[in-house]
Amino acid sequence: MKLYKCSLTELKNMIEEKRVKLQDIHESISYRTTSTDPKIKAYVNKNEAYNIDELDQKDYKDTYLKGLPIAIKDNISIEDINTTCSSKMLEEYIPPYNATVVEKIKEAGGIITGKTNMDEYAMGSSTENSAFFPTVNPWGKNRVPGGSSGGSAAAVAAGMVPVSLGSDTGGSIRQPASFCGVVGLKPTYGAVSRYGLVAFASSLDQIGPLARNVEDIALMMNVITGRDEKDSTCVNREYPDFTEYLKNDVTDMKIGIPDQYFDIEFDQEVRESVLNAVEKLKKAGAKIERVSLTGAEYALAAYYIIATAEASSNLARYDGVRYGLRAAGADNLEKMFTETRQQGFGEEVKRRIMLGTYVLSSGYYDDFYLKAQKVRTLIKNDFDQLFADYDLILSPTTPTTAFKIGEKRDPLKMYAADIFTVPVNIAGIPAISVPCGFDQKGLPIGLQLMGAHFKEEKLIQAAFSLEKILNLDIKYPALK
Repeated sequence: MKLYKCSLTELKNMIEEKRVKLQDIHESISYRTTSTDPKIKAYVNKNEAYNIDELDQKDYKDTYLKGLPIAIKDNISIEDINTTCSSKMLEEYIPPYNATVVEKIKEAGGIITGKTNMDEYAMGSSTENSAFFPTVNPWGKNRVPGGSSGGSAAAVAAGMVPVSLGSDTGGSIRQPASFCGVVGLKPTYGAVSRYGLVAFASSLDQIGPLARNVEDIALMMNVITGRDEKDSTCVNREYPDFTEYLKNDVTDMKIGIPDQYFDIEFDQEVRESVLNAVEKLKKAGAKIERVSLTGAEYALAAYYIIATAEASSNLARYDGVRYGLRAAGADNLEKMFTETRQQGFGEEVKRRIMLGTYVLSSGYYDDFYLKAQKVRTLIKNDFDQLFADYDLILSPTTPTTAFKIGEKRDPLKMYAADIFTVPVNIAGIPAISVPCGFDQKGLPIGLQLMGAHFKEEKLIQAAFSLEKILNLDIKYPALK
């Protein structure tokens, strides 16, 4: 048996039943990574701090994750391991502390295998904006894995790790999950602590899991959710055991399909695959109706105003004084600031800082930023009204399958790849992307389910049911 092909849940069960050793699991994962990552480039750096030979000597029997491997996106802090955000600005930065999600994983017995590649500071939809190298989609050597959590999605899809953590600001977990044929969940804003997550847009960012099936997503949600005193936006509430909602049952579940999403022109194969899944959900007992989400058409514009404004503010801290890169040879303070930011930031980050600074400027604040915040309220109210009558909202995750590396040179075309995902972050609601088919090129297609605030259990139940209903034979990509 090739252990790297097993899900996290399968590996957990085998360890509990003493059918395999942790050393065998990690050796299989390590071999797969060593042979595969040079082609995919999912990792920015590997965790060399743990010794595979010593794993079985430690007592993991009472821990939830049993010493199993997990990868972490490179904008989530790990003590004594480089956290670069795939940026030259933080190339040498080593955090002195762990993010709360990392602490939770370690307390649960999880072993972190390394940091995964991403678009610089999570700004992008393809992982081409990494300052170090682009990551390749395992399903096509000339295809992007999506972004910004492209490294996390690609590592899971290629079998280098059973689960990973990413971050989602406007679709950065769900979009790469769709492109790479894996499952990705963006939790409710405030369900998972952001302490230790390097900020892009603080009111939108959220950490979440990626895995090869919904069962592993539920398992990881049990680990990472919960209140954190270090994060004032983390909500103090009781969370269920998400694995109890792994039920193949959508009977009488009311699901809305927004007209505005399907009135948009997008790839025909994506449309047909999603609508085929809708028909199968109907046959399984779900009640599906067309609905109206009136604010959806303004979501993309509002998102890129709010996100860039917050990015402009958050990234002001990288000035060459406090931490990170400092340009050498500057003979005055202003020149040091300018040259540090010029050398440390990539083109997309600079573009978003300039856009954000512009919309926050005194002459344009009311016209852009304030108006975008009003639209945000309208979009949230639209969702709240729909969830008063419907359990879930369904849409495609992305308008296309994975595009070619270098294909979307126009930033506006790249931004349009997030058209179905950004409303979720604006409203702060949870959403999950589940594979629902393949196009004629053999590239995965994702379907998105959206739920009301803190109703992740409904998402997990519906996504688990859809997984069983579709019964897709998602084999490992050939990695040609």
